[in-house]
Amino acid sequence: MNLNPNDMNFAANLADLIRHFHFLRPWWLLALPVAWALVAWSTRRRARAGDWSQLIDADLLPGLLLEGASAAARTPWRWLLAAWTVAVIALAGPSWTREAGHAYKAAPAWMMVLDLSPSMASADVAPSRVARARYAIDDLLDGARDARVGLVIFSDEAFTVSPLTDDVATLRSLLGPLAPDIMPSTGDQMAGAIDRAGALLVQAPGRGRQMVVLSDGSLDNADAVRNAASLRGQGVTVNVVGIGGDANARASLQQVAASGGGRYVDLAQLPTLLEDLHAQAGGAGASGASNSTSATAGVELSRWLDGGAWLMPLLLVLAAFMARRGYV
Repeated sequence: MNLNPNDMNFAANLADLIRHFHFLRPWWLLALPVAWALVAWSTRRRARAGDWSQLIDADLLPGLLLEGASAAARTPWRWLLAAWTVAVIALAGPSWTREAGHAYKAAPAWMMVLDLSPSMASADVAPSRVARARYAIDDLLDGARDARVGLVIFSDEAFTVSPLTDDVATLRSLLGPLAPDIMPSTGDQMAGAIDRAGALLVQAPGRGRQMVVLSDGSLDNADAVRNAASLRGQGVTVNVVGIGGDANARASLQQVAASGGGRYVDLAQLPTLLEDLHAQAGGAGASGASNSTSATAGVELSRWLDGGAWLMPLLLVLAAFMARRGYV
C-alpha cells in the first residue's frame, strides 16, 4: 500500500499535537464536574416537579400538554452547560505549541563613592589624590559596558551627584569640577556615603550590584565597616580603591572592603578590580548598550502559547444563541 506524503505529514503533526497537548492552568478543570453535577441535579429536580403523569390519567395527559413545550425544549441548562464547558476549557489554557524568545537579564549596577575630604587635595600622589581618583572613575566608566553607573560624593555629608544611569557620557562630564573645595563643609565621614549609595543599589534589580569607594581613609571607620557589612547582607558588594594615605589608612579601608564582601586595591590594581566587577556580574553585554535590561547572547527561551483564545468564537456563538432564545 502506498502512503500519500500529505497523509504522512498530517499523521505526524497530529501525533505531535497529541504528545504536547496540555493545560497551562489545569486547576480550572475542577469547575467542570461541579457544573455537570449541578445541571444533572437541576434537570432531575425539574423533571420530578413536572411529572404530571403521576397525578393525571394517562388518557387525559396528552390533551393537557401544549405542543412543543417539552421540558428539554424549555430549559436553558444544556446550553448553559455547553457554554460553561467551553469557557472553563478556555480558562484552563489549552496549549500545544511553543513560541521562541530571547532570555533577558538585568544590567549590572555600579555606584562609585568619591571621597572629597580635605586630605584628598594632597599632592603626594601626582597630580593630587582627588585627580587620580577622578582618573580611576573615568577608567571604571570606560569599562562599564552595559552596566548602569552612579556617583555619590562625601566629606562630612554625602551627596548624590548621579543616581544609577546608563548615560555614561553625562556622568563623565560631571567629574571635572569635583574637588574638596566645592563641598559646603569639611569633614571625613564615609559611613553616610556608603549608606546613601547602598540605598540606590538595593533598589536595582538583578545581580551585579557593586559599590566602589575611592578614598584615602575616613574618621568613622567603625561605622563604615558596619554599614558595608549590612549592605553585604542585602546583596551589595562594597569594594575599595585606596588613593594614597598611610599604612593605617589602608588597613582601615581593607576592613571596609572585607566587611562588604569586596576587594581592596590600590590604583595600580584597578584593572584587576574591573575584571572582578565583570565576573561578579556574570559577564557584561555588548559595549554601548543603553537599556536597563539586555538580551543574553546565545540564550533562547520558549514559552507555551495559550490556545484558549481560539475557543472564544464558539463561546460567543453559544451566548448569542441563548440570548436569542431568551435564556440570558
